[in-house]
Amino acid sequence: MSLGTRLLPTAVAVLAAATIGSGPASPAWAADVLKIGAPLAATGADAREGALAKQGYDLWAETVNAHGGIKVGGKTYPVHIIYYDDQSKPQTSAELTDKLISQDHVSFLLGPYGSPATFADAAIAERYKIPMVDAEGAARKIFAQGYKYVFGIISPADDYAAAMLKAAETLSPKPETVAVLSADDLFSLEVANGARDWATHHGLKVVYFQKYPVGTTDLSAALTSIKALHPDILIGSGHLQESLLIMKQAQTLDLESKFYGFTVGPTTPDFVKALGPAAEGVFASAQWTPDVKYRGPLFGSAQDYAQAFARRYGFVPDYHAASSSAGGLVLQLAIEKAGSVDPQKVRAALASLDATTFLGPVKFNRAGLNTAKPMVTVQIQDGRPVTVWPPEIATAKAIYPTPGWKERK
Repeated sequence: MSLGTRLLPTAVAVLAAATIGSGPASPAWAADVLKIGAPLAATGADAREGALAKQGYDLWAETVNAHGGIKVGGKTYPVHIIYYDDQSKPQTSAELTDKLISQDHVSFLLGPYGSPATFADAAIAERYKIPMVDAEGAARKIFAQGYKYVFGIISPADDYAAAMLKAAETLSPKPETVAVLSADDLFSLEVANGARDWATHHGLKVVYFQKYPVGTTDLSAALTSIKALHPDILIGSGHLQESLLIMKQAQTLDLESKFYGFTVGPTTPDFVKALGPAAEGVFASAQWTPDVKYRGPLFGSAQDYAQAFARRYGFVPDYHAASSSAGGLVLQLAIEKAGSVDPQKVRAALASLDATTFLGPVKFNRAGLNTAKPMVTVQIQDGRPVTVWPPEIATAKAIYPTPGWKERK
């Protein structure tokens, strides 16, 4: 059977140690190992983002284990992360979350990739009263259910659009019109609605607003309609595969916009690799870049984290990996604050946590949403994403209007 048709067994679960597969007996079979569950997309539509998230979780676990484990009183607990492939399906993710708790007896959960899966898993965590640190699900709806055991460390979905539009507002000539094209999923629709609301409240005219079914492979009809409207800004709300589809078909149709902005995709190394020169000038919102000025325990500064990740994996991390590493770190900080590995005490510690990590500040409201962390905007320049907003951390000036297709090289 292929990985796409079976669940990843426990044997494939990765123990994140300082050196994997070598050295003395793995902490997975040692006493006082802290088992953490993570249902995560290894196949399906979200597999690439899931892989980046897994690298982030692994780097955290490897790093904390290299320091001897999580310190609780006079003891230290090595970390063992058990992964299962949720196949990018929310229902499968929920079933695996149940399995991790009821059969694998994990003490804590690290969230899956994406808001739909996180929304499904949060209900299971709540039922079992097991804390889940959500590092990859941004939809506000997750935190509107009255749950007490899910804690989201990243900025909410509507901030994705606001970050790009705030950046666009500073450009000259100032954009006046916006087209919004969104995937029909929990996260993407919240972003799209946020884009429409922000634009409307700040004097930008929304000339097109449409959603399309998840998994769509042809958006040429929608893009043809957008082309006829000549919007200054085109916002694509979706994920990597959808951002690639929009850019490829926009190029085929010769759709010109002054500002192409996407929620997920351009920050990953796959975007430029797939599009080549066509990626030049594209904007994206980001939860984090190595240019942010935060510093915290375990990893040090944002730059320190980026260098550690690059040494481990051979490329500069985007925010998916960084968010996951920070998710593990936030769980660690709560365990250390609680002075216990009891899930109820750790939940209480999470609820009152007030800390700064390399990703940014972490402070949860009563719903479990981190209200303290801002977002940034990047643009692809010379084949790589650079930070262009906010100005206090920008490393490059935004190129605007975006060059035409024939001018990109």
